Amino acid sequence: MSDDVRDQMDAEIHDDERVKGPVLLRRDQIPATTTDQRLLDDSGRADWLHTDPWRVMRIQAEFVEGFGALAKLGPAVSVFGSARTKPDSPFYTAAEDLGRRFAEAGIGVITGGGPGIMEAANRGACEAGGVSVGLGIELPFEERMNPWVDLGVHFRYFFARKTMFVKYAQGFVVFPGGYGTFDELFEALTLAQTRKVTQFPVVLYGTAYWAGLIDWLRSAVLEHGAISSADVDRLIVTDDLDEVVAQFVPS
Repeated sequence: MSDDVRDQMDAEIHDDERVKGPVLLRRDQIPATTTDQRLLDDSGRADWLHTDPWRVMRIQAEFVEGFGALAKLGPAVSVFGSARTKPDSPFYTAAEDLGRRFAEAGIGVITGGGPGIMEAANRGACEAGGVSVGLGIELPFEERMNPWVDLGVHFRYFFARKTMFVKYAQGFVVFPGGYGTFDELFEALTLAQTRKVTQFPVVLYGTAYWAGLIDWLRSAVLEHGAISSADVDRLIVTDDLDEVVAQFVPS
């Protein structure tokens, strides 16, 4: 093979491939434009905002912002419960009282920043001069951060937000709630079961509300062998706020 033919073949091969950072693209995988072309394109297209590589940067930014905002938070407890709980509910009153008690004990309160139980816990902490944190989430039905949040962080991604609830809390207090509350509850139980977190109390407030769940765990789930008795015993179920606070305040 002559040198001219070899050079021609090399040129054809390299025309058919593109190096994009550490990624090698060939044939149909080669984009029609380069990154710089798209960067300098003034046509106003915003499709690049929704590509997976850009999402990685957004996800990274959420973790960085969350870690930066909460790094000096100090001792805190995450409080969960229904956003639909009304101010005249006994559970709203209890969550507000709990927020106040935590503040008086020098413990911050972290919630999802919304209404209902979240608002009540934030309100109690705020009015008592404590640290009141809200970790909001972008939803199709927008919920504004409740007015009792002094330190608020908004998230696009549930998993980044959930990391903050666990990383910066010494435990969870869970009031009656729905799917979102159950999600946080079982996330904490899974982390404790797999020993990803240790010394992490999970307190359920409202014995009547949680009775059916506890009975189901002890009967169907435990008897099926899907969990151990220790997994159920890890849950503290009570109607006594003194007992709740005692889980987090050294005697």
